[in-house]
Amino acid sequence: MNRQAAKISSQELNRALLARQMLLSRSDMPVLNVLEWFIGLQAQAPHAPYYSLWTRLEGFDQAQLSALISERQAVRIALMRSTLHLVSAKDCLLIRPWVQTVHERAHKAAFGKRLAGVDLEAVIAEGRKLVEEQPRTFSELGKLLAESRPGIDPEALATAVRTYVPLIQIPPRGLWGESGQATHTTVNLWLGQPLAEQPDADRLILRYLAAYGPATVKDMQAWSGLTRLKEYFERLRPQLITFQDEHGNELFDVPDAPRPDAGVDPPARFLGEFDQMLLGIADRSRIMDHTYAKRIFTANGILRSTILLNGYIEGIWSIVRDRRKAALIVDPFRALTKEEQHELTQEGQKLLEFAAEGFDHEIRFN
Repeated sequence: MNRQAAKISSQELNRALLARQMLLSRSDMPVLNVLEWFIGLQAQAPHAPYYSLWTRLEGFDQAQLSALISERQAVRIALMRSTLHLVSAKDCLLIRPWVQTVHERAHKAAFGKRLAGVDLEAVIAEGRKLVEEQPRTFSELGKLLAESRPGIDPEALATAVRTYVPLIQIPPRGLWGESGQATHTTVNLWLGQPLAEQPDADRLILRYLAAYGPATVKDMQAWSGLTRLKEYFERLRPQLITFQDEHGNELFDVPDAPRPDAGVDPPARFLGEFDQMLLGIADRSRIMDHTYAKRIFTANGILRSTILLNGYIEGIWSIVRDRRKAALIVDPFRALTKEEQHELTQEGQKLLEFAAEGFDHEIRFN
């Protein structure tokens, strides 16, 4: 099926991505299936996965996801790019060994000098024992490890354990309406199953393309944190179709994936913090103007909640609460038409009903 690359416009790429991301129309797919479709949801903010699912699923209720976490069918764990994701238990066992080199590279860059001369094998063994005795916060784990290693940075010690011992954040962390510090135990103890010995990289690439494609090799490397993926794409080339974008880049895709016409009219949508669509590709020009980047990605690593208009990011939003009222604050990057403001108001009311039940509601446009 190796065909000559067809041309694809930026707007066609936009519509294709929106279709894969369930942002042209809400889906009725079961929540666990959605977690696996996206190969996990970004979860640096505890409630981020809930907003991601709300804007994509018809009738989504917070209890659906909280139940999966409580029942150990879904877990919070550092995976792609060594960042926190919410994934199915099955994908946790599959993906964590696949991205091990990403974790090791990140840890060495951040803490390698601080751990010079430290017996890492002893740290890892002791750390595993400590978190399996009882769930620990990273702060607690680091302090316990540092007791017998005076002068060594506790944060570096705790992060070394997370790097080499796959750790899950356990409930109530990540449950809607619950609070508490992030505490950790091992994947093996929490799920009672071993990690995959040889993850199927080819299958993961095909899954990535289905959810984020058409995409370049660089897109998938940016999403995963892995390098040198080109050889895998080349091996899969006979199964894929290829496109050439307006800049001459080669993009790969699975043949039967949706690629809507550029003229499709997308609905207004509210995306939550750390939405996976923005972090799933390297070239974000297909969904946003690069001049907006500093208003969306903050200097301290926060990815703000955004609004989509005609398929592109055109502003940010937040919800401000007091004792009685929840106000949705919409901060557009440009002047809105009356039709756009009306559509955002309608969708914003649904957002407030989801996120702030029991409060009086207000929507304000800056």
